[in-house]
Amino acid sequence: MRARYGIPLGVTVAGAACVAYAAGFEARSFRLRRVEVPVLPAGMRPIRILQLSDIHMVSGQHKKRRWIQSLAGLRPDLVVNTGDNLSDPTAVPEVLDALGPLMEFPGTYVFGSNDYYGPKFRNPGRYLVERARGQHGLNGKKHGGHGIIRNPWGDLRDAFDAAGWVGLSNSRGRVKLDHGEVLGLTGLDDPHIKRDRYQAVAGGPDPDTDFNLALVHAPYLRVLDAFTADRYPLILAGHTHGGQICVPFYGALVTNCDLDTDRVKGLSTHTATGFTSYLHVSAGCGANRYTPVRFACPPEATLLTLT
Repeated sequence: MRARYGIPLGVTVAGAACVAYAAGFEARSFRLRRVEVPVLPAGMRPIRILQLSDIHMVSGQHKKRRWIQSLAGLRPDLVVNTGDNLSDPTAVPEVLDALGPLMEFPGTYVFGSNDYYGPKFRNPGRYLVERARGQHGLNGKKHGGHGIIRNPWGDLRDAFDAAGWVGLSNSRGRVKLDHGEVLGLTGLDDPHIKRDRYQAVAGGPDPDTDFNLALVHAPYLRVLDAFTADRYPLILAGHTHGGQICVPFYGALVTNCDLDTDRVKGLSTHTATGFTSYLHVSAGCGANRYTPVRFACPPEATLLTLT
């Protein structure tokens, strides 16, 4: 009798312990990654970019707010926000409080689907099923009808713009760094909900700048192909949460888009039409409020040093 019930009980206890660790410890174990990218033209001084993504702020997340505020001590040359700031329509003031010290630096941003729409509960197992079917979360599904929560994303946009950050929703822009370098910026609205309009920004990097960056929230292959074919040297994205729930010594099971799991987070490359771009995908520093767990994939921000 003891053997009959001992194994299921042990599995249950181990599973509960993993969930408690994933939600209670690792999801709040914030860290900074440092990455060097050898991508600048010869003779340029190094440029330090702080990339934040997938904050998914929920009211009351004080530790996350304090940690994000502390990143201003890095004094980056540029702050890049690759979207999904919200996981609670009431959390805009807390996002702005967290980012306030960083908004003193030059910055740029794109939005993700969770900036526009509030989260809904979904069975996490559905992501595995949808990936097997070639589907990816909300991609291609129409938002509308009953039960849709629309976030006050305009308040975020207005605050970012007032701070001088450059918004890049299917648009181009420039930012001048404190040391005088002028960067060309090109960004897309979120491909995960098919808001990207590459034809609005096509044509390649701005030739009258010192360096060019491309930004997008979700790293779908159609977008990476387009940016790379247009010869952008560096593409920054988020969305994947690094897989969020990973298998130790194996890695991510899903990316929540059509990017392969080998490139779910960190620095890699992407090749299209004979040209290769660097790609950096942030694992993000938050999670959907209904799945507030991370396993073998702690929340993070990244300081990229371009050399």
